[in-house]
Amino acid sequence: MVYLDANASEPLRPEARAAVLAALESPGNPSSIHAAGRAARRRLEAARETLAARFGAAPEDVVFTSGATEADALAIHGLGDGRRVIAGATEHDAVRAAAPGAEILPVDGAGVADLAALERLLASGPPALVCLMLANNETGTIQPVTAAAALCRRHGARLHVDAVQAAGRMPVDLGALGATSLALSSHKLGGPAGAGALLLAPEAAAALAPLIRGGGQERGRRGGTPPLPAIAGFAAAAAAAGDAAALAPLRDAAEAAARAAGAVVIGAAAPRLANTTCLALPGAAAETQVIALDLAGIAISAGAACSSGKVAASHVLAAMGLGELARCAIRVSLPWNATDTDIADFAAAYAAMAARIARRAA
Repeated sequence: MVYLDANASEPLRPEARAAVLAALESPGNPSSIHAAGRAARRRLEAARETLAARFGAAPEDVVFTSGATEADALAIHGLGDGRRVIAGATEHDAVRAAAPGAEILPVDGAGVADLAALERLLASGPPALVCLMLANNETGTIQPVTAAAALCRRHGARLHVDAVQAAGRMPVDLGALGATSLALSSHKLGGPAGAGALLLAPEAAAALAPLIRGGGQERGRRGGTPPLPAIAGFAAAAAAAGDAAALAPLRDAAEAAARAAGAVVIGAAAPRLANTTCLALPGAAAETQVIALDLAGIAISAGAACSSGKVAASHVLAAMGLGELARCAIRVSLPWNATDTDIADFAAAYAAMAARIARRAA
């Protein structure tokens, strides 16, 4: 199988595997005061320091969670503080579900947030919590988060950034972005599933209200015994991840092959992640393409399939105004270990699929 669905989950990095195994072999609860507990606490805090240094936060402002879905929910409910919520039209379902009544910030045809519309929304009412993802999971479109943060500061708003797809694929620094909070996921970095983190700016640390209360873990901000092996693997993956720039030539080669077969590259006019491309083949249903490529040994996804387990119309592509073309789009996302051979295999399979679909339509 050629695995090109990294935005759903990256392959486990060897550094993360080694860290997980080492943590599994060491007993101890980080909250215990005996020697084993203290050793576990040192491992937990070392992971916290690694993530803090990697993504521009203070160690004490890194809150471990079960994943990015929980981190998004914690930010929205824990920092909402009675505020209205403004969310980008292309936000992940984790954000949309946590803020069902949010005011919607529109995007242009390339999926980039309309900052003029954001300023109007911010000026139209009381202070807000704005949710704007750094890079889109379906198209790879990179949002102007730094500029949005400046607008938020001007209007007394807080800014939560879902950086799940961006982390390890482009520079991500909480302080440099100017965000109030930032969500991360282990398995999108090449670590194990089951761990995530919410990073807080200093001014947000005291304001955060917990969603899960318990034994006072995470400085009272998230109860429950931390999954230490997953967290250790998370930190190791974050340390090993680069910025994915080396994947850009492979992505460009995949796009060139798809264009030659009749595809349209969605969001090509915007800055995008180096590993991600969204390809629409006019007249070919996304589910047909997913199945055909799967039968050819190529793993890709369509729409929100990475989170829902099913092929469905994409709210991201609908927000970009693609109409019926949105139902013909697949996502190809290259993992950290993608090769030239993988792209050659994809190109051959895609061309053959497009030719079959064209023959049937003739």
